[in-house]
Amino acid sequence: MLKLAIDMDEVMADTWSKFIHRFKEQEGFEISAEMLHGKELWQAVPESLTPRVREWINEKNFFRDLPVMPGAREVVAELCNKYEVFVASAASEFPNSYKDKYDWLQDHFPFISWKHIVFCGDKSIINADIMIDDRIRNFTQFKGRPILYTSPHNVNVTHYERVNNWDEVAGLLL
Repeated sequence: MLKLAIDMDEVMADTWSKFIHRFKEQEGFEISAEMLHGKELWQAVPESLTPRVREWINEKNFFRDLPVMPGAREVVAELCNKYEVFVASAASEFPNSYKDKYDWLQDHFPFISWKHIVFCGDKSIINADIMIDDRIRNFTQFKGRPILYTSPHNVNVTHYERVNNWDEVAGLLL
């Protein structure tokens, strides 16, 4: 069986929607899709609000209630029948996220064993045949087949095989 590594944030879990909701509810600032096109979140908000991004992402429980990306649960379950599936998250960047992410996976992807959850800082350690991720920095030393999952910040990247949603992942890998 081929090994498939799947990123969590912005691939399985919808982090962007939580930020967009928080900015609207807590700061009264609405973020549109056009504002995010080709940018990191912190680049799309006024400079006075950029500290909120780091503040929120470092909060305990921030990652606990993220929405599941549409179709992710069903397609990942099917992928588990064809591949040895691992979830690979650079959780070390946000230490409060470890328990949140683990519990989130248990709630939404209970069929993924704890043995197949990899929390790391640098994904160059990942030795899989295929990796689905939204961050191209995670592909620089990756020796397998990189698949870029579309996210607002990477829409202008053209030199990777790309999927825009979980239906496309299914079409490509199932």
